[in-house]
Amino acid sequence: MNETDVISALRFHGGRVTKARRAIIQSLLNAKNHITAEELVLMVKQKYPAVHLSTVYRNLEELEKLGIIRHTHFLHSPAIYHLEGQIHIHLVCEICGKIVESPVELFSPVSRELKKTFGFSINFRHFALAGRCSACYEDN
Repeated sequence: MNETDVISALRFHGGRVTKARRAIIQSLLNAKNHITAEELVLMVKQKYPAVHLSTVYRNLEELEKLGIIRHTHFLHSPAIYHLEGQIHIHLVCEICGKIVESPVELFSPVSRELKKTFGFSINFRHFALAGRCSACYEDN
């Protein structure tokens, strides 16, 4: 996904393209990893020093309502944000913090069983699943 795609999606959903939103989108695209709102503010302030933390949070909320971005909670850390794209589940090592993005299809059998047994449809995307990566598992 590139900036043009994101801006087109934003306009398609009736969202306005402001300087702050463009800066947030550019920062999300330029982020090497998952990014917190606070980290995003620092990136945005490099280009637009007057942008306030509350502006970034309001825009993140609006962009999420429009389906442009998604947030996920990792253990006891602040929420992280990324552009909406291929659906995946975050696996986070509770020892070293390594994050692995897993295809949602791997969890389809669990999802079907929960639905069948309990009538419960699970949202795997909002929270990361905690466990241990192979390196930390072998160390203990």
